[in-house]
This record gives sequence, structure tokens and C-alpha cells, in this order.
Amino acid sequence: MTTNLVQAAYIVSAVLFVLSLAGLSKHEKAKEGNAFGVAGMVLALGATIWLSVDRAEHPVVTVALIAAAMAVGAGIGLWRARVVEMTQMPELVAMLHSFVGLAAVLVGYSSYLESRDAGTDDSLHLVEVFIGVFIGAVTFTGSIVAFLKLSARIKSSPLMLPARHWLNLAALVVSAVLLVWFVQSHSVLPLVIMTVVALAFGWHLVASIGGGDMPVVVSMLNSYSGWAAAAAGFMLGNDLLIVTGALVGSSGAILSYIMCKAMNRSFFSVIAGGFGQEVSVGDDKDYGEHRETIAADVAELLRDASTVVITPGYGMAVAQAQYPVAELTSQLRKKGVNVRFGIHPVAGRLPGHMNVLLAEAKVPYDIVLEMDEINGDFSDTDVVLVIGANDTVNPSAAEDPGSPIAGMPVLEVWKARNVVVFKRSMATGYAGVQNPLFFKDNSQMLFGDAKERVEDIIKAL
Repeated sequence: MTTNLVQAAYIVSAVLFVLSLAGLSKHEKAKEGNAFGVAGMVLALGATIWLSVDRAEHPVVTVALIAAAMAVGAGIGLWRARVVEMTQMPELVAMLHSFVGLAAVLVGYSSYLESRDAGTDDSLHLVEVFIGVFIGAVTFTGSIVAFLKLSARIKSSPLMLPARHWLNLAALVVSAVLLVWFVQSHSVLPLVIMTVVALAFGWHLVASIGGGDMPVVVSMLNSYSGWAAAAAGFMLGNDLLIVTGALVGSSGAILSYIMCKAMNRSFFSVIAGGFGQEVSVGDDKDYGEHRETIAADVAELLRDASTVVITPGYGMAVAQAQYPVAELTSQLRKKGVNVRFGIHPVAGRLPGHMNVLLAEAKVPYDIVLEMDEINGDFSDTDVVLVIGANDTVNPSAAEDPGSPIAGMPVLEVWKARNVVVFKRSMATGYAGVQNPLFFKDNSQMLFGDAKERVEDIIKAL
């Protein structure tokens, strides 16, 4: 009876998770989608705990241990949720992915030892254990490297080891040989050797990917963590974990593919550690002189404008400028100015990063448009405010076939009548590529902290 009720609860949870993904696909339903996800996870946890207690020899001890573990995890989670800044969200997500990978590794070893002691370690189960540990180990170290790069603890440039692709291929071949050994011998030794190989493989895989591709990497690791969870579900015989992992894995893979298209990157190249991307970002070309402006002059431009487009980037997040940007938007709209936002698919360090920031500042959803929706309107736009964006508005992608970002779809802001670029300096962007936009005749540079400059414009208005 208990098992049937738990399975029914798992089915309801799975449906709630699907509804959650559907809700999160649109701004207007994101909160509703989150609520479905929370409800599904609470139901899933409750059913799993109930089943564990029902099967336990010492129910009181089992409940106490589960409660203690959940209290520690919840305490850490609530603390991090309270103190984390929005600019730190990408690296936090990467670190959370590493926990899923580590959990899959630990579940794999536990499942193997339990089945070996019980004499039930059949070949199919051993394959499940091996694959689960492999995916988990790759996810674990790969996510740690992504965290270190995103938090600027290590350089964002790709690690270019000699014959790096052959090293990746060798790791896969060695793992395949170890799988055969493991299934035939039932020994823990090949499993341990594979774990070490997979940990090194995961580290090298992400270390070989440059900073410009890190948004795709985070999405890709999200997919890996889903497959790791699904593998853990197979090892534990938990249908809901399999379904949930498959949902996360497939949705992460789809998002990674969409982002690769948005960056003109080969999906398979990125997941293979930047395979085939032998590019140099050094650029000694003379683009001429840039023009500098001040907040009062920008305010004057905005007063006379009828159409304004704001294209935010990671610099807006760093400066926490979303709130004054929202206030500026409100003031301009009250004056009858048509203000809209243009969001590049990989703006920031995480998919949807800019959308979350703008929603946090109460910017209306209906004026926040995706790149494909806004690109055709720049030629009829009076003023574009580029706030902290760099690589996503770089005309080299469209005009310079030799550029490392050639072919990457970008926001074509240079077609507007006036472009104002908010930057701290003339330094290159995260991809390390110079931006000719800064030197065009219709562009002006407004230097300084983005939040302070936007506040200065508001005062001038």
C-alpha cells in the first residue's frame, strides 16, 4: 500500500516538474513555474522520506538522521540565498552543479558496495554504477572549474595543452576499457581508476573552454548534472529521480544548443572542450579615436529622442545599476518616449541573467525583447544605451570575417542614430576581443560606474 501511494506521489511530482519547466519558459509565468517546482519537490521529498521510514528497521533513528541532514542543508541554503549577490549567481549555480555530480559519485560507490555485499551485483547494475560515477565525476570537477572561472579565481582564457583533443579521446578510450574490466571482474579497482580519470577529464574539458563560451558551459553543466541525477536514479531504483534527471538533462542540452546557435558555436565543439577553435584574440588594429561624453549631454539626447533601446550586459549586474535603469525607463516613458530593452541570449554570465535583473527592478515584461525581436528596429531608433555590454554588441561579428567572434549573431546597435556606451574603461570584453563600436562616428563613451552615471542622467533630466 505504501509503495503504491509513493509511486502515485512520484507521478504527481513529475507532472508538477513538467509544469514548472513550462512556467519558467515565459517571464509572466516564472513565479507560477517556481511554485509548481517547489510543490513537486516537497511532495517528492515527503514521499521518499515516508518510504524510507516505512522500510527502516529503526524508524526513529532514520527520521532523526534525515532531519539532521536536511537541517544542515537547509541552513546552508538559506544562508547562501540571503547573502549571494545577483552578480554571483552564475558561479553559485556552477557550484551547485558540482554538488549533484559529487552526489552521483557517492551514490554510485554506495550502490556498488551494497550490491557486492548482498551478492546482487549483476552486469547491468555494474554498467549503471560505472556510467553514473563517470558522469558524476566529470560534472563535479567541470563545475568546479566553471565556478573558479566565473568568480575570477582563475583566468578565463582556455587551457591550450598540446594534443588536448587526443587527451580527451584517450580518457574516453581508457574509461571504456575500464568498464569492460569492471563488469568482468566486479573489482572496485577499475572503478577507482576510472573515477580519477573522469575527474581529470572533467577538469580539462571545461578548462579548455574560453571565457566567452562560459554561459554555454554553465548550461551544459546543468545538463550534465541532470544526467548524473538520472544515473543515480537508475542505481537507486528511483523512478522519479530518473524522470527528474532526464527533464533537467534534456532541457539543459536544448538550452545549450540554442545558446550555441546564438553564439555561432558548434554544439559538439563546445561540449568537446572547444574542439577546432584555434583562435587568437590579440588585436593590434588601429580603430581611430573614441569620443567621450558626459551625463548631462546624454540626458539632452534622451530628451529629444522618441525611441530608446537599452541593451544591458554583465557590467550592469556588477554595478547593480538595474534599479536606476528601471527608474530612468519610468521617467522616459512618462515623457512619452518609447523605451525598450534588447536582450542578447548570452548577455551576462548565465542564461536569462539580464532578464532576472530587470524583473527584480520591476521593469515591465512587455518592453523586454529578445535579440531577434529588436534587431530589425535599431535603424529606426534615436538612442541606444549600451550599459555594460561588450561582446554582444560587437560589429566585428558581422563585419570582420577574421574576428574570433565572426558569424556570432549580435545586437546591431551601431545602426541606431546615436549610441552611448557605458563602460569603466576602454578594456576589451570577457572574450578578449576589441569592439569597433566604441570608435564609430555615432558612438560616444560614458565612462565610470554604470549605476552612478545613470543616476547622474536622471538628475540631469
